[in-house]
Amino acid sequence: MSPRTSTLPAAAAAAAALLTWPLGQAHATDREDASDGQYLLTISGAHGTWIRGVRLVCPGPGGRHPHAAEACESLALAGGQPEALLGDAEQVCTREEDPVEATARGDWHGLPVAWRRTFPNLCALEAATGPVFRF
Repeated sequence: MSPRTSTLPAAAAAAAALLTWPLGQAHATDREDASDGQYLLTISGAHGTWIRGVRLVCPGPGGRHPHAAEACESLALAGGQPEALLGDAEQVCTREEDPVEATARGDWHGLPVAWRRTFPNLCALEAATGPVFRF
C-alpha cells in the first residue's frame, strides 16, 4: 500500500467528522466570543427609489461600515437598541421633505434587534442616529 492510499481512510474519517460537527453551535460560540452585536443596516429613499446597506459588527471596526468604531460606541451607549441612540442634537437640518427609511436587523449580546423608522430626510436620520447610519 502506498503512502497516498493509506491516508485516504484517515481523510475520509476527518471529512465525516466535519460533516457531523454541530455548525450552528460552533458559529454561535465564535460570534459570541468575537462580538457584542452585528447588524445589517439599510437606508432607502421614498417609494424604494434607492437603497444602500452595510454590515456592522461590534466592537468595531467590523463589517464594512465606514465609521464602525464610532457606530459601535453609539450602539453600546444605547444598549444595542437603535431607538435609544443619542444622535447629534447640535446638527441643524432643513425642513426638506425627502423621506428615508432606516432599518437595523441583527442582534446585540444574542438578543434579536429589528428596528425600522422613517425620517423626513437624510439629514434628520443622521441627526437622530449619529454615526450608525452614516454610510
